[in-house]
Amino acid sequence: MTGRPRPPLSRRTLIGTGLGVAVLTATGTGTARAAQHTSATSAPHRAQAFLAAAMDAYPDHGTIRLTQSYTDQAGLFSTAFTYDNALAILAHLACPAGESRAVALGDALLYAQAHDPVYDDGRLRQAYNVGPYTFYDGSPQPDGFVKADGTANVGTQFGFTGTAVGDMAWAGIALGALAGRTGERRFLTGAVRIGEWIERVGRTDEPLRGYKFGVNGADEKLPFTSTEHNTDLVGLFGRLARLTGDKVWRERRARARAFVEKMWEPSGGFFYTGTNDGVTINRSPIPEDTQTWTHLALTSPAHSRSRSRSLDWAATELAVLDTADRPNSTVPSGQSYEGVTFSSASLLANEDAPIADGQPRPDRNGVWFEGTAHLALALRHRGHSGDEKRARRLLGSIERVQDLLGDSQTVGGTAVPARSGVVSASSPLDTGFGFGYYPYRHTGATAWYLLAAARANPLRA
Repeated sequence: MTGRPRPPLSRRTLIGTGLGVAVLTATGTGTARAAQHTSATSAPHRAQAFLAAAMDAYPDHGTIRLTQSYTDQAGLFSTAFTYDNALAILAHLACPAGESRAVALGDALLYAQAHDPVYDDGRLRQAYNVGPYTFYDGSPQPDGFVKADGTANVGTQFGFTGTAVGDMAWAGIALGALAGRTGERRFLTGAVRIGEWIERVGRTDEPLRGYKFGVNGADEKLPFTSTEHNTDLVGLFGRLARLTGDKVWRERRARARAFVEKMWEPSGGFFYTGTNDGVTINRSPIPEDTQTWTHLALTSPAHSRSRSRSLDWAATELAVLDTADRPNSTVPSGQSYEGVTFSSASLLANEDAPIADGQPRPDRNGVWFEGTAHLALALRHRGHSGDEKRARRLLGSIERVQDLLGDSQTVGGTAVPARSGVVSASSPLDTGFGFGYYPYRHTGATAWYLLAAARANPLRA
């Protein structure tokens, strides 16, 4: 996340699809049978049910499969982002009886790594297609995750063909977690291949150093260097150092960490987003994840004493409360949700203009539930006085939204289990980085909720 101008391959970029506000509003209550089935289950169990439904959405298209990232209503069809699937692996591993699904997803990432239609260098693409659909231009897309020729079905229709260091890092973290849990060598081999690709492509000797953003779909290196991505690498390289015993990963971890430390603003108590040119630090917007993930990845006595103040900055400066009377809010009357928004720019969004062409106008108080789960987990991890109470309050907000927003949504044309899955945002939300989040149930937000509920820190080496 390196500020404007922003590359088109971010895992978070959602291409505008002409959807209006009407389809964003939570409607319906689900089928009576589904409601009866889920009424007695816990919020984490219902979240797991959503991940399972999104993973099993295309049963006629093979057993090698990834998890669809968003419900169909988001307009991204069967897109499965690599980042979301890495999170799904980690969430399954953190939940009871989730290991078999985690292994299946890990094997699918390994399949994509070994069966890319162009490259054989360890990379994964930003996203894949996991089921058939007809694109907006009328062109049929008949394949599942594995195409007829045996290659992985790269998400070309939306341009999700580049490779970002952050996406790769999370995939490596997930594969490393599988290696540690199962002892299966293939997962560690895949994680090491990812780490080596990042070292070859991302390492930079620019003044701020660290590791750069990655490549676009034409395999051209991008000039940005992201605090978020380098934080991810602290987690990946630390895990590889522990699993392989090779000291080279410790050196690489130190390099990524040094970049992150340079982004610290002591007077404000937060981390900047990164740099566009390797020389000048971007000072705006300030995103949420660079405040919470840094705590999860960099924890040490020195960090805990000083730079964990970034959690307080996020909890205070990015706090929002979304209610039905807010401009552009799609929250139903009588409901309200609290949490944090995406960035400092989200709080200043122009509420009179659409987030992007064909998209609705933003609500400055829209809650970003993935980030709210980041903060809840980081507060639980820090454990200062009052942190657990604040974390439980945030988790309560996420659990209410799972109950009440996003009903009647589908994956692969099939209704998801009632009251299962967490929407990305309570109302249309402008990130300040050229894209938005909307009230669609989302694999990534649901997985982060499960990690926070289980107190599982995915960035701990």
